[in-house]
Amino acid sequence: MCEPLDATIRRWYAWNARELPWRDPDASPWAVVVSEFMLQQTPVARVEPVWREWMRRWPTPADLAAVPAGEAVRAWGRLGYPRRALRLHAAAAAMVDRHGGQVPRDVDALRALPGVGAYTAAAIAAFAFGQRVEVLDTNVRRVYARVYDGREDAAGAPTVGERKAALSRVPDDAPADYGVAVMELGALVCRARAPRCDECPLAGRCRWLAAGRPISASPRRSQTYEGTDRQARGRLLALLRESPHPVAAMALDATWPEPEQRARALAGLVADGLVEQVAGRYRLPA
Repeated sequence: MCEPLDATIRRWYAWNARELPWRDPDASPWAVVVSEFMLQQTPVARVEPVWREWMRRWPTPADLAAVPAGEAVRAWGRLGYPRRALRLHAAAAAMVDRHGGQVPRDVDALRALPGVGAYTAAAIAAFAFGQRVEVLDTNVRRVYARVYDGREDAAGAPTVGERKAALSRVPDDAPADYGVAVMELGALVCRARAPRCDECPLAGRCRWLAAGRPISASPRRSQTYEGTDRQARGRLLALLRESPHPVAAMALDATWPEPEQRARALAGLVADGLVEQVAGRYRLPA
C-alpha cells in the first residue's frame, strides 16, 4: 500500500529542509510576517541577511511602526520592489493601531493589513499559527500542477476550485509542516527550470513525469532589467538611501544618463510614496 503523499512529502522535508531562521520553532509571528514580505519575488539567499538585520533593529511591529517609513525603505537595501518596505511599515502601524501591537491570527484580519494578499495571509496563518489553510505560492502550485494534473505549471491566478483542491490535500495533523514541505519541494526539486525529477520523492506518482514532461503551450518570458525604468528607479533610490540629508536634483542627474527616463522614474517614486520632494530637494519619506 502506497504511503500517503502528504506523509511522503513531510518525510522528504525532514531530511532535506534548509535551516532558515524564520522557520525556527522559536520564531515569532512577526518574524514570519517580515520573512513573507521579503520573500515575495526575492531569493532566500538575498533575504536572509536583510531579515536578520531587520529583526535585530525592529523585533516587534511596534518597533518598526515607531520609526519613519523612510527608515524601512533605507533598510530594505537592494532587495528590490521597495514598495514592499512601505507596505510592511504600514502593516506594522496597523497592527499597533488595531491589534495591540500583535500579529492577528485570523485570516480575514490579516487580509485587511496593508500589503497582505491571499497568499501572504494564508502563509502567516499557517507558518506563524499552525492553522489548516491552503498555502498556494508558485512553488506549491507547480508541484500540484505536475503531480495531480500532468501539466508543467499552473496558469493564471488560483481559481476557487484550485484552492478547494489544495485545502483538501492539507492534513489535519501538522498542517504548517506540510505546507512548508510542499513549498520546499517546489523550490529545491520540482523547479520551474531544470527540475530534479530523479531526486523527487513523488516521481513514481507524478502525472507530468509519466507523460514525458510535456512543455507548456505558453513559454515563459524572461524579464529584462537592464535599461528599464525599474533599474533607473533603483539607481535613484540607492543614492537617496546612502544620503542622510535631502539630495539636490543635480546630484540625482548623475545616477541615470537618459533625462526623460530619469524624470519619469523619479516622478514614479514620488507618486508611490517612496520619495518626498522638500524645497527642491529629494529624500526618503519621513
